[in-house]
Amino acid sequence: MSESTRGHGADHDVAIVGGGPAGCSAGVFTARNGLDTVIFDRGRSSIQRCAHLENYLGFPGGIDIETFYDLLHDHAEEAGCALVSDLVESVEHADEGFVVRPQSGEPITARRVIAATRYDAGEYLRGLGDEGAMFETHEYDGETREQFDREYPDADGSTPVDGLYVASPYEPTSPQAITAAGHGARVGVSVVEAARRAQGYPEGLASYYDWVRPESERTGEWTDRDRWREFFEERFPDDHDLSPARAEEIREAEIDRRLDMYISDDEIERRRKEGQRRLLDHVDDELVLEAAREVESERETTDADE
Repeated sequence: MSESTRGHGADHDVAIVGGGPAGCSAGVFTARNGLDTVIFDRGRSSIQRCAHLENYLGFPGGIDIETFYDLLHDHAEEAGCALVSDLVESVEHADEGFVVRPQSGEPITARRVIAATRYDAGEYLRGLGDEGAMFETHEYDGETREQFDREYPDADGSTPVDGLYVASPYEPTSPQAITAAGHGARVGVSVVEAARRAQGYPEGLASYYDWVRPESERTGEWTDRDRWREFFEERFPDDHDLSPARAEEIREAEIDRRLDMYISDDEIERRRKEGQRRLLDHVDDELVLEAAREVESERETTDADE
């Protein structure tokens, strides 16, 4: 459920600065949870300096950066993110979270902001007034310079500034694309859980994960909705201050979400084919035709042998 639908006045629930692996990964998780998410992406991206990405799991032949970037953005948009090609110049406090001011477009407001840029890291955050903790000085070639303190965010991306999260740069995370994406996912989940707590979810129910299972695994007592009610009732702390109506609303919403995670064999097959078709959208047409000709040739050879 979008936080905006619960009476908040911000334009977006989440604004992400940076549309590389960290930012898009965070956005996939926030948007799939229903948080209205916008990603700004028009800065100096470290991944775009890579000649060919060869160590990202799932691409045994490596992948060119243009195709990889297109896949990132396609996935983020499919999840529900809005992508804005604009450079963010500043992030400042607002009544409803933050004002994000881009270079060309109109300012927007967001309940939460995720910083996900390695280059010019944190420069756009100076308007938040936490510079003493957010930046550190160091000596370089005889000069005193100031840079974003990569130890400023906690491991889950949260910071001393309420509503501000950092997916990159983060000190323990290496510059490898796959670790950036993994940390971005962790920060995205952290934001989702914070939003759930803000919606009234008690700690026992605020934790979040996003995956699907075969319908065949939901057997026995777990086919009964009342059993799920018992399961979630046990996770409400005794001292929660929710009204009975709100507690029931949260419980039933969580039951619906969990049940939707189980999908039939037909749906698994449909998603398998759709997933592969979407990948084809990013493959050069000539390569697709070449592969089709090879398959057809192999079939003709097999038929002739028979």
